[in-house]
Amino acid sequence: MAEMQGKVVLVVNTATKCGLAPQFEGLEALHLKYKAQGLFLLGTPCNQFLNQEPETNESMVESCQINHGVTFQLTEKIDVNGKNTHPLFQFLKKKLGGFLGSGIKWNFTKFLVDKNGKPYKRYAPTTKPEDLEKDIVKLLAK
Repeated sequence: MAEMQGKVVLVVNTATKCGLAPQFEGLEALHLKYKAQGLFLLGTPCNQFLNQEPETNESMVESCQINHGVTFQLTEKIDVNGKNTHPLFQFLKKKLGGFLGSGIKWNFTKFLVDKNGKPYKRYAPTTKPEDLEKDIVKLLAK
């Protein structure tokens, strides 16, 4: 968590076998373009949606690197819903509820957090990474 302090953080629940997995490339592009300016991108693999992250933690990282060129930080697989929801997602969902309740509906739900650790905005799984760029730039400039 110390790595994220004072940075704009983009948290994304990911899955390598999801139909939205091509978003890894767009996320990596944002990471490369803005990391020197203070963007920290955190991928949080999750297998709670139709077993779309069947890989082990080790093979998942390798798959993301080989198939999508991912160099941003990936965590171990976590739960984003249910009784074992990771504390990060408990916090994010509490602060930024969804359209039909606070639960995560699918892989590639995105949360943007400002430099002070305050959740700024939640984005739908289908929102393309490049569509977050304007908000990222705005938070980096503050």
